[in-house]
Amino acid sequence: MTTTTLAYLVPLLPFLGAAAGLFLGRTAPGFVRPVAVLPTLASLVLAVLVAVRQSGDEAITSATELTPTGSIPIELALYIDGFAALVAVLVVFVALCVQIYSTGYLQDDPRYPSYAALVSLFTSAMLLVVYSGDLMVLLVGWEVMGICSYFLVGHYWETPEARAASIKAFLVTKLGDVPFLIGLFALAVDAGSFRITRVLGAVASGGLDHPTVIALLLLAGVAGKSAQFPLHTWLPDAMAGPTPVSALIHAATMVAAGVYFVARLLPVFQASAAAMVVLAVMAAVTMAGSGIAALAQDDIKRVLAYSTIGQLGYMTGALAVGDRGAAVFHLLSHGAFKALLFLAAGVIIHAAGTNSLAAMARMGGLRDRVPDAYWTMTVALLALAAIPPFSGFFSKESVLGAAEHVTTGHTEHVPGAAGWIVLVAGLVTALLTAAYAMRLWLLAFRGHGPEVPDHGRQPLTMTVVLWVLAAPSLALGGLAYQSLPGWFDGGELTPTLTTSVLGTGLALTGGLLTYAAWRHTAARAARVPLGAVAAHPEGDAGQVEAEAIATHEPAYGDVAHASDPADPGRLLLGPLHRHAAVGFHLDAVYSALFVRPVQGGASLVRFLDREVVDTYVRGAGALPRWLGAAVRRAQTGNVQTYVSALLAGTVVLVVAAVLVATGA
Repeated sequence: MTTTTLAYLVPLLPFLGAAAGLFLGRTAPGFVRPVAVLPTLASLVLAVLVAVRQSGDEAITSATELTPTGSIPIELALYIDGFAALVAVLVVFVALCVQIYSTGYLQDDPRYPSYAALVSLFTSAMLLVVYSGDLMVLLVGWEVMGICSYFLVGHYWETPEARAASIKAFLVTKLGDVPFLIGLFALAVDAGSFRITRVLGAVASGGLDHPTVIALLLLAGVAGKSAQFPLHTWLPDAMAGPTPVSALIHAATMVAAGVYFVARLLPVFQASAAAMVVLAVMAAVTMAGSGIAALAQDDIKRVLAYSTIGQLGYMTGALAVGDRGAAVFHLLSHGAFKALLFLAAGVIIHAAGTNSLAAMARMGGLRDRVPDAYWTMTVALLALAAIPPFSGFFSKESVLGAAEHVTTGHTEHVPGAAGWIVLVAGLVTALLTAAYAMRLWLLAFRGHGPEVPDHGRQPLTMTVVLWVLAAPSLALGGLAYQSLPGWFDGGELTPTLTTSVLGTGLALTGGLLTYAAWRHTAARAARVPLGAVAAHPEGDAGQVEAEAIATHEPAYGDVAHASDPADPGRLLLGPLHRHAAVGFHLDAVYSALFVRPVQGGASLVRFLDREVVDTYVRGAGALPRWLGAAVRRAQTGNVQTYVSALLAGTVVLVVAAVLVATGA
């Protein structure tokens, strides 16, 4: 079988699995789990074969015209280079882990068949984005992911938090998709094609007439999809969905799509120095702001959500300094340890019966109750904090090294200012990342108080997946930085001495400061009584999470526990804490600038429609109705009345005729 045929099957198999899962969910529910897992497993095998055959060599291309358009054709095209081959493997690997994990996590959920089908469709859509060689076909996968996220984030639709989060995720990402679509059309018009290879050829020959406008329009869509400032606010609220969905969105799909898109079309953005500076500023604000916000969150999943935003900031920062190899390297590394973090958090939530770190801090023995989650999450947090030799160290240092390289002036197409912006923000974020990683670990696993209630053992499928993901979180970076440059345009990924020392030193400083703050507050925290935490029976972990949302433990966006004395983040942030806990009030700002004016305009239109337009409509109907009523009353059915009226009318006409004749 040719490589091209294998590549077409990679996104097709999860799509067929989604269709079969929806059908079997009603007719043969016992086959839903195999249909969810096996097509994804087969897709992973094929993606690995495609990657082996591609081997970082010349890109695999293929194209078939879908339909004549009269101007720019739309083609079913493949474009698989080293980046695409490896990212596809990551996507299917994480999706397979999520599907296996979900068979236990949502084992008693009545909506599991539709959930599993949507996860498969989500996977297929992301693979379409990764392998596509045509921008319009890529857009199809881009938009299908948006609708899948809407349904999956709103899986627990009985809760108002889940309903609001799904709508918010959909609307905010669509806000970025509108200029993104305009940018795609403008790019195709300038390049004369939607084919990625022809677009890149047009850029190389200087064929773009409006590079800055196009790049900025495309960046709006990237900011929405990859949750970058200022369109990042949907991602923390999206934690109202099931935890495996969070792992899929944060590690391999949806938010990774924007970063991958910029990496694939990086020359388009490099054609505009202004766009590169905007990208650098966006990355810097996202990194630093999300790090501070993560340090103030009480919900364990919201901490990880802001962590994802910051790590995506590292990736966009690498792209801002023109190093797509470093960006995709961190994308691969982050995909492994972030999936592990979320799936381990799901086990912890099931054991603790709550998402609240403040409540966990007042529990004893949680790490003994879930040893698999304890050890694997420790590995993932060390990778997140970029502590050597864990994988996050190597990938994050490749980003900082690329930024340092730009500051020395050894690059073209990238302004030196972009390098300084990314380097300084990246170093500050290294300190913040280690601080909130240490805080999460301490509050979740070093609590003091009564023993956590026994909520039952986790299914084997959940714990096995944690150890599978722990392996790349530990070893991927160390193995990959030497072998991946051949896949990534030959760019250097080896950590540099200066940034390694600075980054690791700041990370250790952040961790030690947080530990000292925790020790300072430990005595006070031990005296805080444990609040009422609902004891959940052994069974569906997803139901535990759904009940935690429904009973507001914690409500998503709620910061009721943020002032808990056990929280070292409050001591470290001081007066900034209450602002960081609510995301620096960006939702309130957007509500005042956009939501309320739109609602006010809608209210005005509704008033005009009901009170003005409808008044004329009702009047136009009332007049004939009144006339009809008057005529109806004259129809009595009495013949004498009709004859009398006829005679009276005749007399009136005769008198009128006489008067007219006399007057004449």
